[in-house]
Amino acid sequence: MRAWELRPPFGIDGLTPVDRPERTPGHGQVTVRVRAVSLNHRDLSTVQNAAQRQLRPGLVPCSDGAGEVVAVGEGVTRVKVGDRVAGIFMQTWLAGEMTPAHQRSALGGAIDGMLAQQVVLHEDGLVHVPPHLSYEEASCLPCAGVTAWQALVTRGGIKAGDTILTQGTGGVSIFALQFGRMHGTRVLSTSSSDQKLARLHEMGANEGINYKTGPEWGKRAREMTGGAGVDHVVEVAGTLGQSVEAARIGGTVSIIGAVGGREAVNSGTVLSKQLRLQGIYVGSREMFEAMNRAITVHSTHPVIDRVFPFAETREAFRHMESGAHFGKIVISV
Repeated sequence: MRAWELRPPFGIDGLTPVDRPERTPGHGQVTVRVRAVSLNHRDLSTVQNAAQRQLRPGLVPCSDGAGEVVAVGEGVTRVKVGDRVAGIFMQTWLAGEMTPAHQRSALGGAIDGMLAQQVVLHEDGLVHVPPHLSYEEASCLPCAGVTAWQALVTRGGIKAGDTILTQGTGGVSIFALQFGRMHGTRVLSTSSSDQKLARLHEMGANEGINYKTGPEWGKRAREMTGGAGVDHVVEVAGTLGQSVEAARIGGTVSIIGAVGGREAVNSGTVLSKQLRLQGIYVGSREMFEAMNRAITVHSTHPVIDRVFPFAETREAFRHMESGAHFGKIVISV
């Protein structure tokens, strides 16, 4: 069985293809033949910063993958051979609030991830994928999709008529656009590229802001809402100050990532605007399954930028590093 491991000196060049023995599933466990893996910025950061994070050599990276069940152990009742499934990000976070124990079950970081031809996971750590999706599309759901769903729906409580703001054209932001439109919201989107803004408009974004030509995009977002501000900002870029500027009084900013760095924010503004700043760290199996039901009803398809062969895994990571992608980067296993 082939897999990719992180080996010293780490980094993208430290990604190493290896042969691993196939494992037999134990009680409650399932063997999944992985068909596709998608990349998140978290995976790139894991690979680039493995030494600083003191990750163990030989770790199999990547949290997101989809495939088919090829064997089940004793006592398995949730899935059967032939089922199309995806792994959940934190293997033990099934419902309720996240705990430190759940964090210690995160695929591709705390434990081996999905970048392998086969994985053995507990049946509780799997969900059935929407039937209309390919394996490549289904592999995009576990991290980026669930993150956007928790931010906007589970905890955000968006409703028809709200205005949301998304940043850039990565996986989380495009899912946020899709979920926003699914719920009848007005969507403002930012990008450094007018060409990408045009594509976002084709997908349903109502208005776009080029943050390269207009770095004070928070003020521009307020102007677009008649001075009121947006109801919900999906903050992935590390530009918290502008997100706070863009939000309305009583609005919400979901803090998901810091791709462009980390930015301090004026706590007085947060106070005076009565903002809710909420950190979002993917989500539970319960959230994943709720999202899948909505995706199925609306026949939603994840947006894939490019699919790389398994042998070109390093090239896939370099493509993510370039920041040129629009949507998800997928590795076909």
